[in-house]
Amino acid sequence: MTGLLVVRAGALTTVQDRGRPGYAHLGVPRSGALDTAAYALANRLLGNPPDAAVLETTLDGVSLRALAATVVAVTGAPCPVRVSGRPVAWGAPVGLPAGAELEVGRAESGLRGYVAVRGGLAVPPVLGSRSTDLLSGLGPAVLTAGATLAVGPAGPDPVPGADAYGLPAAPSELVLPLRLGPRADWFTGVSLAGLWRSAFRVSPSSNRIGLRTEGGAALMRARAGELPSEGMVLGAVQVPPDGLPVVFLADHPVTGGYPVVGVVAPGPALDAAAQARPGTPVRFVRAR
Repeated sequence: MTGLLVVRAGALTTVQDRGRPGYAHLGVPRSGALDTAAYALANRLLGNPPDAAVLETTLDGVSLRALAATVVAVTGAPCPVRVSGRPVAWGAPVGLPAGAELEVGRAESGLRGYVAVRGGLAVPPVLGSRSTDLLSGLGPAVLTAGATLAVGPAGPDPVPGADAYGLPAAPSELVLPLRLGPRADWFTGVSLAGLWRSAFRVSPSSNRIGLRTEGGAALMRARAGELPSEGMVLGAVQVPPDGLPVVFLADHPVTGGYPVVGVVAPGPALDAAAQARPGTPVRFVRAR
């Protein structure tokens, strides 16, 4: 029998790939891995296709038992990695003999780790993606102990892991380049000027749907009333009635009625947001 048995599921471990873009008009979010660079590296280390499904862990890792010999790689938040109690490399291909247990430990910095297996996770796709979407419920269920994960056929030979060290470290301060619009005019000029100076923090209520902020100066409305619901995109910065910005991440809703003050473009800044722990300082800067 091939595959992986889940011994310890961790705080929140989900199956993720590059997501299911193109279905927003049907009410389906994009979803997919939050730290796209770490996800891509995990697959590259194993010679997997770039859209192969992996596990995304949250803070305290995961434990898996190999039902057949395979090769794995762990990237994202740096953490201790052991095979049957023996320390092995993080950020490099690691052989996993049949019956061996892979223990991915607690993140030493950052928040989300990526566990890839050679051949990718062969869970059934939904709308072309194997990603777990916490908002809509599409895709495989959140991992639980005792579950078995099927593995696809192996691709090319694994590659050296030296480029793992090119990944940026978890942010000590999250700097988000913000392009104002489309509803920046719903806020006072004083509030918008203060946005660039305000020191927010990552809120503990953040999740895969959105990074919530706390502690900074609330944005004040220049207009009364509410908007009709309109389309939302990855990186949209929505401002609810409390005035504290919310940065939409991969499982964000496709529509919303609170005004969007601006957008953070997908790329390194949103990858860094995936690794920002609660309490991390957040600063918005003007996008160039």
